[in-house]
Amino acid sequence: MKIKTPTKGRVKRELDKRAPKLVETGKKTLILQGTKTSGTLNSVLSEIYHLKKGGAVRYTRKNDNIRRFESGDSDYVLLCCQYGSHSKKRPNNLVIGRMYDHHVYDLIEVGVENFKSIESFSYDKKIAPRVGSKPFIAFIGEGFENVDELKHLKEVLLYFLRGEVVENINLAGLDRVYVCTTISSNKVYLTHCALQLKKSGTVVPRMELVEVGPSMDLVVRRHRLPNEGLRKEAMKTAKDQPKKKVGELALPNKAKGVKSERREAKNKEANEHASKKQKEESE
Repeated sequence: MKIKTPTKGRVKRELDKRAPKLVETGKKTLILQGTKTSGTLNSVLSEIYHLKKGGAVRYTRKNDNIRRFESGDSDYVLLCCQYGSHSKKRPNNLVIGRMYDHHVYDLIEVGVENFKSIESFSYDKKIAPRVGSKPFIAFIGEGFENVDELKHLKEVLLYFLRGEVVENINLAGLDRVYVCTTISSNKVYLTHCALQLKKSGTVVPRMELVEVGPSMDLVVRRHRLPNEGLRKEAMKTAKDQPKKKVGELALPNKAKGVKSERREAKNKEANEHASKKQKEESE
């Protein structure tokens, strides 16, 4: 595929914002549907969009050219972040994928069973989680540590449900919990709960979980792990930055600033000494 190099500065700046970063900012989730979808799957995609409101984009037009795992052409799978389809062989099928540097990083395909929408839960609307609030995420079961498919599913769910990345968390603002429980070696029960803080007679409040929906069973069907080279590139952190070279000596990033300060201080002392000497000679 031919890649056009941008010539305008504005276009370059916009592309730089979307380029991979050592410290990643929040990314939007793209929600798509295939040629054929069921009513259940449409409800699932709609409620996923509602839960990630502000951090997701949903397209309701049917996409004929996306073939999930069958197609090796990255032009089609490139858009696949959350993709729903329905067929006799794979009913209520949901494919979740992650992207890195315009490449498909990984994919996992799950079937949705026993889906319950938000409307089917009755609770006090005052405790409903606020839009955009940070969630707790709980994984219950040994399968998330022992089974490869469930380990991969855990990693992907963490990525999509964690919300915006922040340095500090206000505990008073935590009002929702996603609970993932292993039922078998390939099935996980996922539910969304509101977190209610109540008086306990001590400094630590008593916490209660109230199911607010949606809830569903996710059956793992197929999954594709990331390429080792791409994984290594994506896992780079800010500590892995190459050292800046000053003259013939390779120094860490902070040392360059220290060297500059020392040089400026030395020049200042030399100037003061010269002006003092001139003053003494004039006297």
